[in-house]
Amino acid sequence: MGSAITIMGLNLVVILGMMVCVWLLSLVLKDASIADIFWGLGFVLIAWMSFFQAEGYLLRKILITVLVTVWGLRLAFYIGLRKRGKGEDRRYQTWRAQYGEKFWWVSLFTVFGLQGVLLWVISLVVQAGQIPTGPVGLNWLDGVGLLMWAIGFVFEAFGDFQMSRFKADLGNRGKVMDRGLWAYTRHPNYFGESLMWWGIFLITLSTPNSFWTVISPVTITFLLLKVSGVTLLEKTMVEKRPAYQTYMKGTSAFFPWLPRKKNR
Repeated sequence: MGSAITIMGLNLVVILGMMVCVWLLSLVLKDASIADIFWGLGFVLIAWMSFFQAEGYLLRKILITVLVTVWGLRLAFYIGLRKRGKGEDRRYQTWRAQYGEKFWWVSLFTVFGLQGVLLWVISLVVQAGQIPTGPVGLNWLDGVGLLMWAIGFVFEAFGDFQMSRFKADLGNRGKVMDRGLWAYTRHPNYFGESLMWWGIFLITLSTPNSFWTVISPVTITFLLLKVSGVTLLEKTMVEKRPAYQTYMKGTSAFFPWLPRKKNR
C-alpha cells in the first residue's frame, strides 16, 4: 500500500487516462458532450481505487466509497437517459463552431483534460478521507456528514425526477418549472450536489489534519454557482423564457427558502 502522495498521484494518472479514452470515443461519435456522462463515473473510479489502495479505517472507507458510488452512478444514469436519442449538447456545439476544424484536439484540453483535473481536485476529500487509520469508530462528524449527504441526495435526485416529469408533459412546453422542490429553490439539483460534497467533507474532517480538503466542496460549490451551473443556465433561461425573470424574483436562487410570492 502506498503513501497519500502515491495514491493521489496514481489516481490522477488513471483519471486523466480515462478522460483521454473518453475523448477518443467522442471523436468517433462526434459528440463531446459524452464527457458529462463520465463525470460521475470518474468519481466512482477514484473512490474505489482509493478504497483498495488506502489502509484507512475500514468503516469510514466503506461509508465514503458507498456514498460516492451511489451519487456517481445515479448521476451518470440520469444524464445518459436524458441524452439518449439526442445529439451533442448545445454548449459543445457552440465550442465546436467556435474552434472549427481545430476542435478535435482543442477539446482534449478544454473539455476532457480540464474535467479530469477538476474531477481529481474535487475528489481529494474522497481520497484523503480513506487514508488515515484513525479515529477508530465513527463519530458525530461522520453522522452529521451522512445526514447532510442524504438531504443533498434527496434534493438532487428528486429535483431531477420532478424536472424530468415536467419536461415529459407536452402541455408544459415553454413554461417554467416552479413546482415541488423548484418552488423553494431555482436549482434544487445543484444545491443538493453541493450539500452532498459538504457532507463528505464533514466525514473526512473526522480524521486528523484533514481541514485542507475543504478545497473539494468549495471548488464544486463555486463551479455550480459561478461557472457551469447557475450562472450559465440562468443566462440561457432568461433568453429563452421571459417568464423566468418573474420566477427569479419570487424564488431563491440556490438555498431553499419559502417563495416570496406565487409564480404560477
